[in-house]
Amino acid sequence: MKRVRVRPAALAALLLLGWRMAPAAQLPDYAAARLLFQQAMAQAARPAGGTVAATESVADEADDPLLRGYPLYPYLQAERIRQAFSYDPAAADRRATGFLITYGVLPVGIQLRRSWLESLAQRNEWEAFLNVFREAGATDALRCQALNARVATGQTAQLGPLLVRQWLTTREIPECDAPYAWGADHGIITADLIERRARLALQIGNTGLARRLIARLPADQAAPLQQWAALLDTPQRSVDALLAAPGTPVLPEALLAGWSRLARQNPDDAVDRYAQLLRTRNLSSEVASPFALATALSLAWRRDARAEDFFARVSTHELDDSALEWRARAAMWAANWPLVSQIIAVMSETNRQTARWRYWAARAAAQVGDTGQSHRLFAALAADDNYYSGLAAARLGVFVAPHPQPLEQDSAMQARLQQIPALLRAHELLQCELRGQALAEWQFAFDDLTPAERQQAVPVAVDWGWYDLAVTVATSLHIFNDYSMLYPEPYEPSVTAAAHAAQLPVTLIYSVIRQESLYRADVVSSAGARGLMQLELSTAKPTAKALKLPTPHMADLFDPQLNSTLGAEHLHLLLDKENGQLPLALAAYNAGSAAANRWLPADSIAPDVWIENIPYNETRNYVQRILWHTVVYGWLRSDGQAQDTAAWLTPIRAMGVAQARLDPN
Repeated sequence: MKRVRVRPAALAALLLLGWRMAPAAQLPDYAAARLLFQQAMAQAARPAGGTVAATESVADEADDPLLRGYPLYPYLQAERIRQAFSYDPAAADRRATGFLITYGVLPVGIQLRRSWLESLAQRNEWEAFLNVFREAGATDALRCQALNARVATGQTAQLGPLLVRQWLTTREIPECDAPYAWGADHGIITADLIERRARLALQIGNTGLARRLIARLPADQAAPLQQWAALLDTPQRSVDALLAAPGTPVLPEALLAGWSRLARQNPDDAVDRYAQLLRTRNLSSEVASPFALATALSLAWRRDARAEDFFARVSTHELDDSALEWRARAAMWAANWPLVSQIIAVMSETNRQTARWRYWAARAAAQVGDTGQSHRLFAALAADDNYYSGLAAARLGVFVAPHPQPLEQDSAMQARLQQIPALLRAHELLQCELRGQALAEWQFAFDDLTPAERQQAVPVAVDWGWYDLAVTVATSLHIFNDYSMLYPEPYEPSVTAAAHAAQLPVTLIYSVIRQESLYRADVVSSAGARGLMQLELSTAKPTAKALKLPTPHMADLFDPQLNSTLGAEHLHLLLDKENGQLPLALAAYNAGSAAANRWLPADSIAPDVWIENIPYNETRNYVQRILWHTVVYGWLRSDGQAQDTAAWLTPIRAMGVAQARLDPN
């Protein structure tokens, strides 16, 4: 009988068809195999010593049959091969070749290919590198190594376009240094290309890279770019030098970049120099418009009343929705409600119809006495589910009941989804706390799902306790209002105890957790914040001291109980410090107390106006979303009772008597 060889991609398609045709079934119990896998992975990651035998098939054949039948067994094989690259590369290369024939299209194969390529590059095995290299899934570093490989093996025909494409980036990749040098030696990386890359770096403010590139240019080509870099690095001194020497030439984009940097750093300096700028540089009102806009925005971000004067100097075509939003915020801070209405009227239709600007249109109408229009707009908003609908309900004097839209569950489809090999592997990787690999397997499967299957994958992730993924996927599918599914309460005993100890509502602590970490106890932010409530060690230590707890170490912040205890107490301390003003305390939790206190008004101000004028987009959204989360959690925990948002209208004060702690519930 003739044997038919099935290609890996075709095999994957057949497997996918197979699971769709298969009946629903329970997930296998892999507990025993999982333990063997974890032990074997730990051993593979720290081999006692390398021999050829350790990397040949005999090593796998010695494994327990239970382990060899485990869905994650290829990950163990890949790890053994990866480790062997360092002590027996020849044997590891042989095994990697066979491994990729079988698993090359799967996430585990893609990951091993990257490791193999890195090893081949370190060994200068350039012919082998090019045989193994695939553009799909390659990192920038590996693309640069592929350029190295082509140079080293003399395969430089048509190398120019690839080299130029990699060159025109603002990222610095050490692996590219050698091919870039080759390109310069062979006339591919020209002075014009160096200038183009320097300009790209300057456009994003990367003056360090720009200056290194500029140093390679002829003096006449370098001079205007050096001036641009100086305008970014020392804007006040550089702008003053240009104002003192009106005849000095300057690139228009460089002058605007320096002026924008000056305005952000010190708006007063920009205001003081604006008239001189127009006069000495002979700028018409049209040419001066972007300079006026940069000044206006910087003033608006600092809630400076002079912002409107500069907004009024900006040409209409410069005022996109983003600029108009800040002009409207400046107007509402100044209580110029007729102007707020006028600005909203000239926003794009799409922006005007967002909940944000429908709410502010209603507020403006109320402030100018058009109570009928404001009531109609508030009533329409109250039917939505978001921060602004909560504000609208408070303005109308009614309670808020979210409008749940549960996803129609298909348990049979969900059971079949969990039989997809990639999702089976994703589940097991999650159980083994290998989240990065689990996410790669999930995405590998998800890309091939139908729209209906993608929806049913969300409750599958929830059932696995993979809440951050569930919320992220649901958001991408525009599933927002299945509250019982998307507002879980993991670590409930710890969170409840932490909330009660800090005398804060459980609903508030869960709302902060949802916004901070999406319920992940192991997450680390780019700033180094850790755990459920995203604490930095510099915050955790004094908070623990205040609670008379042992000084925590970095790893301790991954403990849900300790993290929620310290996070809840930190929020309580901020509330005390900010006189019980929740929006201010939340802003301080996100951006720091120093920033939040800089944003305090000179006099009491409506809280919605204060929140809308928070200059950091992230912090503004953070405060607004947490307030709405408290409504949803309050509604869920009270068995569907409508929530009172009247406290959202309590004015923000610069100073005042501290309010009592919030009652826990």
